Amino acid sequence: MLNIFSVVGSSNSGKTTLIEKLIPEFTRRGYRVGTVKHASRGFEMDQKGKDSWRHLKAGADTVMISSPNQTAIIKRQSSEDLAGLLHYMSDMDIVIIEGFKREKLPKIEVCPSRTGAPVCLEDDALFALVTDQPIQTHVPVFDLEDIDGIASLIERLD
Repeated sequence: MLNIFSVVGSSNSGKTTLIEKLIPEFTRRGYRVGTVKHASRGFEMDQKGKDSWRHLKAGADTVMISSPNQTAIIKRQSSEDLAGLLHYMSDMDIVIIEGFKREKLPKIEVCPSRTGAPVCLEDDALFALVTDQPIQTHVPVFDLEDIDGIASLIERLD
């Protein structure tokens, strides 16, 4: 069964740190884990002057870079279609998405006290809150370091 969920929160709330801790926990439990990172301001993955960069600059719509240990795909697109991106994760057991908070996906919000109040408490897709502050809510609340508890809850997602 493929579990897909999003880790959301304010900028610098600790989303990436939480994901960095969840990945080895799920791997230890025997799962294959994929991640999708939302980069709202765009990004440049390829290095200027490299062959794949040159292919893109020449007008290729998709460039795949392959080596014995890894493969990367750079694909031009006219919109961010999360469903289309998830196609590339079909061989994973768990897919952790960082961001895409407006999507109707199961969500964990990371909200340490230094970032203020949670922003997704009214979102029906919110299934957990990770925080260091006392907050009353309808979803389970986890401490920022309770990786085992968070991973166990995610294992039970339908």
